[in-house]
Amino acid sequence: MKHDPHPLPVIEVRALRKTFTLHLRDGVQLPVLDGLDLEVFAGECVALVGASGRGKSTLMKCLHGNYGCEAGEIHLRAGGREHCLTTAAPRTVQALRRESVSYVSQFLRAVPRVSALDVVAERALEAQWARTPPPTDDDPLDDRRFEAQVRQAREQAAALLARLRLPESLWPLPPATFSGGEQQRVNIARGFILPTPVLLLDEPTASLDAANRQVVVELIREARQRGAAIVGIFHDEEVRDAVATRQIAF
Repeated sequence: MKHDPHPLPVIEVRALRKTFTLHLRDGVQLPVLDGLDLEVFAGECVALVGASGRGKSTLMKCLHGNYGCEAGEIHLRAGGREHCLTTAAPRTVQALRRESVSYVSQFLRAVPRVSALDVVAERALEAQWARTPPPTDDDPLDDRRFEAQVRQAREQAAALLARLRLPESLWPLPPATFSGGEQQRVNIARGFILPTPVLLLDEPTASLDAANRQVVVELIREARQRGAAIVGIFHDEEVRDAVATRQIAF
């Protein structure tokens, strides 16, 4: 396989501007990002560094498509295609999130009463179902394929939860009943179960003990080795130093 001497960045941000309007304060404008440029290449882990309130998490939400922006562009190159996230249709943004972009936020958001195992497995199933049609009521072959996909996704989820030392007795339970650290381990497993080309990490090791922080460091290094372009916020300096290839100051 030939090595490209001039690779294109997987994530490319140009002149990004994001302002919040404080409607409860007479419409005061709060500029957060003003002309931000950023490039992240395959195999890199770029750490966003700076005090709270400087726009790090805002950038992460822009990269995930949660926030729009007033000016600038975000380009994602994944699956042999280039997408302009800032102008993409909502359907395209949803497809990118499902198959190309993984996001570990600071807090787990999960459907009530869904087990921890299925919260994690669902992420892998969404991508599988996007590539294959759903089973039909009158085709038993489709039913068997569906059951095999669910079984495979649950096995992947179980392996990650075990690696993150979440007790197996908790896997059938909804994460809403868990401690903060237990919830975060489910959150991390969900974010890493699918090997996407873009990985966004917003304080992934918050609430974790030293042993599980080390597991997350290993997961990030493995993602880098397979070529993921990673952007992360790591207030834990030890974790940041262990995984970041470079830092961007805010």
